[in-house]
Amino acid sequence: MNSRGVRSQMKDSVPVAGLCAQGDYGVHDTLRSGFSSVKNDIIPAHPLELAEKNFELNQDKMNFSSLRNIQGLHAPLKLQMEYRAARQIQRLPFLQSSNLALDTLRGTDENIGFEDILNDPTLSETMGEPHMMVEYKLGFL
Repeated sequence: MNSRGVRSQMKDSVPVAGLCAQGDYGVHDTLRSGFSSVKNDIIPAHPLELAEKNFELNQDKMNFSSLRNIQGLHAPLKLQMEYRAARQIQRLPFLQSSNLALDTLRGTDENIGFEDILNDPTLSETMGEPHMMVEYKLGFL
């Protein structure tokens, strides 16, 4: 089993406190996290990559500010609470979550995008070992 499949499956799961890419001795854990590249950690590959990475966040901020101006403070607070609750609903760590509730709240459940046609490479259909992934999520490994 390759380590990239485990990492991509763990990426969208709910984070557990104390889990990081560092090993027990403060060294990068290559077996669980894959090879690291210092260049990719420092600068993005293209100037627009950072803007594209934060597109949904910027769009949410703009929608929340306009909603606050129109309906008051309670509306964006209620939506943020609903988003947070929908994000916490996950399947077991070895199964991919479709996040249907979050897509419905955002209104993106009816949109067909790039990831629907060509699929996101981080959501590959490789199945990890269930016992190992659950133990990693619970902090036993």
